[in-house]
Order: sequence, then C-alpha cells, then structure tokens
Amino acid sequence: MGAFTEAIRQEVRERAKGCCEYCRHQEAFSSDSFAVDHILPRSRGGSDAPENLALACGGCNGRKYNKTESIDPVSGLMTPLFNPREERWDDAFRWSDDFTRIIGITARGRATVSVLQLNRSSLMRLRRVLRSVGKHPPV
Repeated sequence: MGAFTEAIRQEVRERAKGCCEYCRHQEAFSSDSFAVDHILPRSRGGSDAPENLALACGGCNGRKYNKTESIDPVSGLMTPLFNPREERWDDAFRWSDDFTRIIGITARGRATVSVLQLNRSSLMRLRRVLRSVGKHPPV
C-alpha cells in the first residue's frame, strides 16, 4: 500500500460507499480499517492514480496481494480478477437467495470469489446478522 494522502483515502472510500469493492463488507461494521488497494499492483507496474485504487477489507486485500488473475473454477482457464474500475459488481456477481453468499456469474467473478475467498465463514455470519436487522446487502 502506498503512502496515500487523507484526501485520496477519502475519495476512494466515498467512491466505494464505505464497502470493500470485492466482498461488499461494510467498513462501518468492521473492527479494522480498510486498505486502499492497488488493482494493478505497483510490483506489476500499477500506479497510485485513483483509477487504479479500490477500497478493500483486510481479508480481501491480504488474499489479493499482488494477484491480477486466477483460475476460473468452471472452465479451468486462467482469467483476470474482477476490476472494480472496469466492471460493475452486479455484472460479475450476485447474491445467493439468502444474501449470505456471493456467486460469481462470469469467469472473472468466479475466479475472484475463489481466490479472495469472498464467502469466508466470518463474512457469511456477519451478512446473516446484518440482514436480520436490515443492514445487508449494502446499497
């Protein structure tokens, strides 16, 4: 993670509406602050420009690390990971009927669900609780 100004952090946070741009975890319900993630990691030539930055929870940020692609579990082919600056979340993912699981509906979505483990048990438990009080899914 680069040394971002508070203005850049705020811009990224506001654009993401306070949610991890991968798993949709809401920062307001997290005990940890979220990271500004480089979509294309600096180690792979990515910049600190706002169009290369995404808000990520610690779980997604740590699992993504410097990855930009992974295997689609359906086709078995290497595919780019979801890029929140190039795609809409709703075009790559959907919620399960009970809103606890994220389902990848494209190769990129499926690869991202798999490699970032978007359905970690702790997130699924939190989604269930937040859903019961009308706070999930995020707007």
